[in-house]
Amino acid sequence: MPELSMLDELFACGAHYGYSRRRRHPSVNPYLYGFKNRTAIIELEATLAALARAQEFLKTIGQARQSVVLVGTKPEARQAVTAAGQRLGLPYVALRWIGGTLTNFSEIKKRLTRLAQLKEQFASGELEVHTKQERALFSKELARLEHIFSTITGLTALPAALVVIDSAEEKIAVSEARLLNLPVVALAGTDCDIRLVDYPIVANDASRHTIEWILNKLVEAYENGRTSAPLPTVAETKTEAKTTDDQH
Repeated sequence: MPELSMLDELFACGAHYGYSRRRRHPSVNPYLYGFKNRTAIIELEATLAALARAQEFLKTIGQARQSVVLVGTKPEARQAVTAAGQRLGLPYVALRWIGGTLTNFSEIKKRLTRLAQLKEQFASGELEVHTKQERALFSKELARLEHIFSTITGLTALPAALVVIDSAEEKIAVSEARLLNLPVVALAGTDCDIRLVDYPIVANDASRHTIEWILNKLVEAYENGRTSAPLPTVAETKTEAKTTDDQH
């Protein structure tokens, strides 16, 4: 059996299905093939062209060894976002975007520092000097911080970009990125205003298979860029660390 082309793979995922004509946002019109039974049909060749542009961008981010944050909190996206984030060691948000994660990062960084501190104190036994009731309070605080922030503990500075699944669903994250002039790569359904993102990829954002396929292509491009980049020198590492400290 001949190997399927990328176009065939996307079609097999159901990536060509959009939402109803009534839900269609005018900004996606250039990506539409037409309508069938009042359902938008996406032109997958246009999707692949947009994907290629996003891949090239993420490859350059990887080559620069800069960080990206993966965001996808709706049920269809959580598994793929979690798997991609854990595979590459990237910060990701799969449960709930905390308002101010980007625009109030100085405060978020304090929470991340506190989380690391509590984990270290529990591991070292430092908290054993406290009463049982006090240790229970520390344990409760640790559990709360881990639930909220554990997937972004590697975020020591603002990321170079966001990769978002469903830009309409993640409008708060997109809005924060726009305020800070951070590029956004987004898988966007036909109900999304793609003018709000820098690298829109119009496809079926309600399909688990489509989300997984496109997200894998995006993170592979980032990983390829990262692995092809030369390792930083000791001097460069020290300079980068100093820059991060100066920013915060």
